[in-house]
Amino acid sequence: MLVLALLVGAGAGLGAIAFRWLIKTFTLALSGHPDYAAAGHAANPHVPWLGRWFVLLAPVVAGLLYGPLVQRFAREARGHGVPEVMYAVARRGGRIAPQVALVKSLASALTIGGGGSVGREGPIVQIGSALGSTLGRVVRVPEDRMKVLVACGAAGGIAATFNAPLAGVFFAMELILRDFTAEAFGMVVLSSVTSSVIGRAAFGNTPFLQLPAFGVHHLAQYLLFALLGVIAGAVGVGFTRILYWIEDACDYVWRGPEWARPAVGGLLLGLLLLVLPQMYGVGYPVLENAVNGKYVIAFLLLLLVGKIAATSLTIGIGGSGGVFAPSLFMGAMLGAAFGATAQHLVPGITGPLGAYGLIGMGAVFAGAARAPITAVIILFELTGEYTIILPLMTAIVLATGVSRALSRDTIYSLKLRRRGIDLDEKPTISPFSGLTAAEVMEPLPEALSETMPLTTAADILAASRHGVLPVLATDGSYLGTATARAATETLADGTHGTTTLAAITHRPHQVAADTDLAQALDALATTEGAGLPVLDPTRTRLAGWLTHRSVLAALHRRPDQENSNSTA
Repeated sequence: MLVLALLVGAGAGLGAIAFRWLIKTFTLALSGHPDYAAAGHAANPHVPWLGRWFVLLAPVVAGLLYGPLVQRFAREARGHGVPEVMYAVARRGGRIAPQVALVKSLASALTIGGGGSVGREGPIVQIGSALGSTLGRVVRVPEDRMKVLVACGAAGGIAATFNAPLAGVFFAMELILRDFTAEAFGMVVLSSVTSSVIGRAAFGNTPFLQLPAFGVHHLAQYLLFALLGVIAGAVGVGFTRILYWIEDACDYVWRGPEWARPAVGGLLLGLLLLVLPQMYGVGYPVLENAVNGKYVIAFLLLLLVGKIAATSLTIGIGGSGGVFAPSLFMGAMLGAAFGATAQHLVPGITGPLGAYGLIGMGAVFAGAARAPITAVIILFELTGEYTIILPLMTAIVLATGVSRALSRDTIYSLKLRRRGIDLDEKPTISPFSGLTAAEVMEPLPEALSETMPLTTAADILAASRHGVLPVLATDGSYLGTATARAATETLADGTHGTTTLAAITHRPHQVAADTDLAQALDALATTEGAGLPVLDPTRTRLAGWLTHRSVLAALHRRPDQENSNSTA
């Protein structure tokens, strides 16, 4: 597992580098600027004759590219990605389709590059997790370790993308695994460190956001920070509800093919970008300007409302991207507006406006995702600001409490609950769980030789208990099975008197002694005859015989065995 964690971390780090390069490339190609959110209403130098109106077409072009890609190859790449990873860990044993990593990279980069107002964290979590899951399946690790590798990929992606190794670890622990051991924690840390080292080699070792130092200058400020936390918690819940309300509205209105939905919906997104170009892409330059006090209160509130609408619309039309960065953006707008208002009302105790912007970032994310540990650590690592850690924790805890009081679900879990999936509900335990074919198989019936005349074998098969018997090659290795029905049908025309048993031998689904019973039953259900051979671990020699009757007998005995064990 140490080696696998290192490999997953390295893969996630390289994936994060490639993903950020794709975003930069598509943003330059579709907008003509490194980050159009900071360019105002500037024209695209690639098509200067369109002026600022090019933003109407950028989301449409991007949608025409990623819409068919997602629909054809990986529909789970649509949306913000983290719920799909949570579901894979909680219900699918950590299994994620390998093509998700590539499709998610391209679709999310095109979405963001084409003006989609979403973030990078959801995609990179899904990309890293898909890499971890794929590696786990290649080396055939057990299910519990597969889940850890998925978490390693998620942590590595966050760590490399945001230069935040601690945040990557706790994001994976708090949101992806949700229940973990010390061993799992160690593997995730190792993956996060590996990925972060690779990310720093490519992007440098500086905080993700470059902001001036802030501090607390008056004890009364804690009351203001607490109030901000309460409001931010409500905004986080409001963002969650509006996001899914707009997604439902898009589902209700759209009647065309799903692959065309991002392109057609891109026209609406383009209209919004025409009015508010600050909504183009992730928008980190706008966030920094807000925290540095460069916007008036009314414009900050307009940006807050605009971001909620732009992100919700991007996801609703089938775009691919995360909701973490948008929640930070909303928090910065809310916090900066709150701080500016407080400076007007109580100028003597308010302190720097930027501190409220930073705290608002963490509090809105905590209100939406209800991940307080991750919120505290990721804000510290993104900004490098430790001086506001106490008010940050205060606001985040209050925002989390308000979120829990107002809503049962988070922005991630609500997507799953709308599909009828409750991650907090314990899955029904199968009566076959923990059983293997070796524990229920019967003694092996007498095997037949492939060289036996078919006329002789037909009589033996007809008299056998299950109407099917195993067939061995001349060297004693397992060859397959033969059924009484196949022998009778073959001899019916009277022309196969010299035929041997090998002519009707076929190889059914292979079941080994260590195969899970549920999987073995699937094979038994599709097998002709009433029995199925069980092979040894080498899959060349017979070990036993599996029938429906033997399975029922084993299940009948199991409660008695469990009662005796509990009594002992």
